[in-house]
Amino acid sequence: MRPKALVDLLTSTGVQTLYPHEIIIVDGSNDELTQQILEKEAFKNLQYFKVSEENRGLTKQRNFGISKVNHDIDLVCFLDDDIILEPTYFEKLISTYEEYPNAGGVGGYITNEVSWRAISETAPVQFHEYEIEGYARNLGSRNVLRKRLGLLPNTLPCIMPEFSNGFSVGSLPPSGNIYVAEYFMGGVSSFKKEVVDTIKFSEYFEGYGLYEDLEYCLRVSRTYQLYVNTGARLSHYHEEGGRPNKFKYGKMVMRNGWYVWRTKYPNPTLNARFKWNVIALLLMTIRFTNVFTTSKRKEALTEALGRKIGWLSLLFNKPRVRK
Repeated sequence: MRPKALVDLLTSTGVQTLYPHEIIIVDGSNDELTQQILEKEAFKNLQYFKVSEENRGLTKQRNFGISKVNHDIDLVCFLDDDIILEPTYFEKLISTYEEYPNAGGVGGYITNEVSWRAISETAPVQFHEYEIEGYARNLGSRNVLRKRLGLLPNTLPCIMPEFSNGFSVGSLPPSGNIYVAEYFMGGVSSFKKEVVDTIKFSEYFEGYGLYEDLEYCLRVSRTYQLYVNTGARLSHYHEEGGRPNKFKYGKMVMRNGWYVWRTKYPNPTLNARFKWNVIALLLMTIRFTNVFTTSKRKEALTEALGRKIGWLSLLFNKPRVRK
């Protein structure tokens, strides 16, 4: 449901220093606009598939796309349709596998969501900032509150702490370096074909599939080493089309978040359980207060209610976690 964004992505693919041997579009739209706009464009090595209801949804469409990949392809990259690539994206991404032959998957690096600055004697790190390798970024009000309460992660970015709620790729510095990871964003990811052929995306995550990429990476990382290359750069523009309503989103935050946490830690300690629930209730409360502090009051209220219902449902109807 994002035809223009998709064409913008494909246009940025066309100027890559390393062009893909195959591009597969798996369209879950319930209209014909994406198909119509692609018929007017000419993109090399492109295959288009329009899926029916039974194969619609992020994880189903990824598994469908994997089934269509040519047998002689070595590496499979996934891209959200609201992404714009820098010209060396694929070149940098693929070079990681050459430098680290043990890599089962490599994630890219989004540049337009976080502002970083260099730390110096004249500009030391502040309490409201996160520091890593001589760089600093704003934590944001939620994480500043978590910091005051001692609830920030005690692990590096892309490594999940025992109480979950770790820092993501956006907290890796813009150094151009390669970092060990347990997870990265699915919309800017890549994996060896042997990985996606043997480990499928979980269809527990229906439709929009919030956190499905995190859960997949955690399962892959049991067997393969994952990395993030901060030199493989792109921009993410968060198109609104195709997203769920805020109530459903709020429920997904809680239930899918719990599912992902228990994928990594099926039997967390009592302290980790306490921290996970405290963070869940803290972020829920913040969304309720946003009803009075933001202009998007209805969105804040419906998301907060969705979080509340999702959290309460975990008391008597926990998801069954895939082993």
